[in-house]
Amino acid sequence: MESLTLRELEAEANRRLEPAVADYFSGGAGDELTVHANESAYARIGLAPRVLRGAGEPDLSTTLFGQRIAMPVLIAPTAFHRLAHRDGECATARAAHTADTILIAAMASTEAIENVAAAGNGKLWFQLYLQPDRTFTESLVRRVEAAGCTALVVTVDSPVFGRRERDIRNGFTDLPAGMYCENLRDAGGAPGTPVRSIAFSTALSWKDVEWVRSITRLKILLKGVVHPADARMALECGADGLIVSNHGGRQLDTMPATIELLPDIVDAVGGAVPVLLDGGIRRGTDVVKALALGATAVAIGRPIVWGLAIDGAEGVAAVLRMLRTEVERTLALCGCHSPKELNRDFLRFERREEAWRQH
Repeated sequence: MESLTLRELEAEANRRLEPAVADYFSGGAGDELTVHANESAYARIGLAPRVLRGAGEPDLSTTLFGQRIAMPVLIAPTAFHRLAHRDGECATARAAHTADTILIAAMASTEAIENVAAAGNGKLWFQLYLQPDRTFTESLVRRVEAAGCTALVVTVDSPVFGRRERDIRNGFTDLPAGMYCENLRDAGGAPGTPVRSIAFSTALSWKDVEWVRSITRLKILLKGVVHPADARMALECGADGLIVSNHGGRQLDTMPATIELLPDIVDAVGGAVPVLLDGGIRRGTDVVKALALGATAVAIGRPIVWGLAIDGAEGVAAVLRMLRTEVERTLALCGCHSPKELNRDFLRFERREEAWRQH
């Protein structure tokens, strides 16, 4: 029977993936409280629809930095797509082209950014971990620019690597033979040249963000900003956008769900820059709730990998179609023509204490 929900796709993907690989994609840090919170928090938010508004057929089109996309759902950066399918990130890029949305290519991709760009539709951003070696970082930024990426998504929540206990138990420490993080090659990424490891550093600071701002004209979004004071600092450093993210629960466990963190960041920037959200999106209703709380768009990560594992590019495209259909239906049922009509008046919030008692 054809899968009807992302949850059903997850179950099918996990049946197909090697157990250690399935754990790598599904797992998080510590007790994985944040992993589960990202999803469960949406159940505490209700939708209060409007009726008889003559909204007509929903139009999901959204514009980010002058680039129109078909819906406010992007593909979040996730590493190692070739673990899920032999075509890896190139398959994901083809699905992004089919869905007419933006792919945020991960720095830890198993396909070089040049190949990913060639497979896609030009709607491509690149996720960057700031590296202590500025010479290498600048050379990578130049590769990204030459490949046609239009934005850098700088991940700022990783001064150290999160403790992911599933991977430790499984001994999952290296990619299989012949598979590499292709964007981490020296000498401009030429095949056969050495591959680096991503360097995490507690010494990185806002000065590093200012430095990246100084070396490129690409739009810069900071991914992992969850405190209002940091949101305001990001604007001062020249950030063009923010992504509210807790790294899918893979870095600091016990962080709140991103949907709970979103309103304070939206309020802190006051519309000065787009605010995006990732983490826990599993339904079209989740997307609509995030948009109603002020997100310009959302990004999905794990569901993309599930689709990839099941049927490559077509599997990813199916995930995006499924979510698009759910968002369209939810908007229609809320009495809205466009995501721009959503606001907090469409939401009702369940008290956390009551939710805990029920579960």
